[in-house]
Amino acid sequence: MKHEEDLIDFLQQDAELMNHLRTVATLRLPDWWICAGYIRAKIWDHLHGYDAPTQTDDVDVIYFDLTQSEESIEKELEQVLNQLDPSVPWSVKNQARMHHVNHLPPYTSSVDALAHFPETVTAIGVRLNVDGELILSAPYGVQDLLTLQARPTPYFETSTPKHPIYLKRMAQKNWTAQWPNVKLYISSLH
Repeated sequence: MKHEEDLIDFLQQDAELMNHLRTVATLRLPDWWICAGYIRAKIWDHLHGYDAPTQTDDVDVIYFDLTQSEESIEKELEQVLNQLDPSVPWSVKNQARMHHVNHLPPYTSSVDALAHFPETVTAIGVRLNVDGELILSAPYGVQDLLTLQARPTPYFETSTPKHPIYLKRMAQKNWTAQWPNVKLYISSLH
């Protein structure tokens, strides 16, 4: 894989992902995406030549709805998804409220929220359009993902107060243990 088109083709061929996308689409959530580590892991597994997929902690589903931003609604949506497919560890978050949790200004959309994720390789989402075709959102492009380079997004760069969060995540995630060809960009604040 070298380009965004290659990535889209690869993801469209992933039967598990496509089933998950069709399941989430039944909820008819506004501005919804499956995103983050679940997508990244699929790509990095492929780039490392792994036959078996890496076990994921959760399948992140995000959406944006200013009219109903209570956390309890997210839990109800997780229950619905669990009823539809109990084999999946669903995690549902309305990005209309997540800026509070992340101590950032309000997001304007789910894609805006993706742009505020800590790493460029996690700031990726996919969903289905009305014709059932896969749509990709990658606010910082896909090159870091395809070249196995984990970098902070602009909100988590070394010059920002959020950089220690990025550093802590890199230490906790320990991605190079699972994907040894990944290059982590670690620098401390001066």
